[in-house]
This record gives sequence, structure tokens and C-alpha cells, in this order.
Amino acid sequence: METQTGSNRKLSSDRRVFNIISVVLLSLLTLFCTLPFWLILSGSFTSQDSILTDGYRLLPKIFSLEAYQFLFKAPEDMLHAYGVTIFVTAVGTFSSMIVTSMAAYVLSSRDFTYRNTVSFFFYFTTVFGGCLVPWYIFNMKYLHFKNNYISLILPTLVNVTYLLILKSYMANIPEAVFESARLDGANDWTIYRRIALPLSKAGLATVGLFIALNYWNDWYAAMLYIDDDRMYPLQYYLNDILNKSQGMMNAAARAGIPSSQVPSEPVKLAMTVVATGPIVLLYPFLQKYFVKGVTIGAVKG
Repeated sequence: METQTGSNRKLSSDRRVFNIISVVLLSLLTLFCTLPFWLILSGSFTSQDSILTDGYRLLPKIFSLEAYQFLFKAPEDMLHAYGVTIFVTAVGTFSSMIVTSMAAYVLSSRDFTYRNTVSFFFYFTTVFGGCLVPWYIFNMKYLHFKNNYISLILPTLVNVTYLLILKSYMANIPEAVFESARLDGANDWTIYRRIALPLSKAGLATVGLFIALNYWNDWYAAMLYIDDDRMYPLQYYLNDILNKSQGMMNAAARAGIPSSQVPSEPVKLAMTVVATGPIVLLYPFLQKYFVKGVTIGAVKG
């Protein structure tokens, strides 16, 4: 009895040491991960002169809101760009998840004889593409993407990498689950909607977050197809502001005006905060899906 008590005390002591070491290591790792973003946040509230003189600091030496004042000179334009990006991200993510998950279900189905052949054709497009020029001509001439919101959604609707991830995810669902559903009279649509999707929640959440990030951060499609500034998404709107600020710096230098009057460096950092802030705030609410159980329910005997 005493031996067992001593063993329990030793186990408790080892667990306590392990917990302390884990907390210290994770705290250091968290610090290293958050330090770059903290520098960006601090720099965005620092004056241009202070950054040029003292560099980037953990706390602003000279606190200034000039970067945000420069970005929000036209707040209605910024809010409109936010609205465009939120709309494109919401519609694009939902549509992409539907199409990608349906394709993944078909390609993972053992009843589909040519699933590996079709999967190869999907994979082939990730190795060889049609290049930018024919892609641009096709989208502009035949699909009429010019100044159309669909040009911000359709070109990236299906990401083959995420499709293959979901295919592998659904292929790991026990076949007995699908067979029992078919014996109960369920068709493929019912199996996809009521079995495949619920059992793939963790994979869908992970892929969905990546798809949403792609839509949120995309500015390249707007550069190719949008020239109406009322249709600019947030990322391209901020990129346009940055280009204009750099042009102002060049013009100021040619005119003999000190370039420090144009807050180019704080503006770059403030742009990062404005663009990533909503995603950073949203992530904690989605994190639970990454640690949730992969399978739900049981296999019929």
C-alpha cells in the first residue's frame, strides 16, 4: 500500500514537472509567433520619422495615427471594399465547399469505376496549365469577366489540392456505413448530405478556412478583370492605396518635399492590420472544429 502511494506521488510529481515544462515551452512558442504581428501593430501606430530614425520597436516611441488617417481618408470607400470582400468570401467559400465536397464524394466512392482516372486528370491540371495569356483571353472574350463579381469567385472556385484532401478524407470513412445506408434505401444524394458531410466536419472546416483565406487575400483576379474602383475588393483597394502612396513619395522627392511627409512605412503596416484583423478575430471561433472528433455515429453490425 505504501509502495503504491509512493508511486502515485512520484507520478503526480512527474506530471507536475511535465506540465510546467509544457507551459513554459508553449508560452515561448506563443511569444515567438505573436512577436512579428505585435511589431506590425506597433509600427502601424508609429510615425514615419520615428521608423526611419529608430527602426521598428515593440512599443511606439512616437505614437501616431497618421497611417490610419491616410488609409481612412475616404471611410465609405474602405467600408465598401470590405463589403465586396465579405460578399466574395462568403459566396465563394460556400460555393467552393459545395462543389469541392460533391466532387470529393464522387471521386472517393468505390462504386465509381473510373475514380482514379478522373482524379489523375484533376491532378494533371496542377502540373500543367494553359498559361496566363490564353486563360485571360478565354475569361475576357468568352466568359465576359470584365467588371463582373463572378470574376472574383469562379476562377478559384475549385482548388485541386483541397479537392484531393477531401477525397482522401472521405475515402477513409468505413464503407460499411455507406452500405448500411444503401440497404435502408438511401440514394447517393442522401448519403452525401446526411452521412458523408457530417462525418467529414473536421476536414470540411479545415479546407473551408483555407478557401476563405484564399478569397479574402486574393487581389490578383481584381487586377486582371476589375477596373471599376467601386468594385475593388479590400486587398486590391489597399494595394491601390499603397501604389498611390509610393507615387506620392516619388513626386514629393522630385519636387524637393521631404518624403517623410508621406507615411509610406506605417501605411504598409496599417494595411496588414486592416486586412488580417477580421481573420485573426474569426479564427478562435473556428479552432474548435480542428480538434473535434472525426467520426460520428457507429457502424451497423
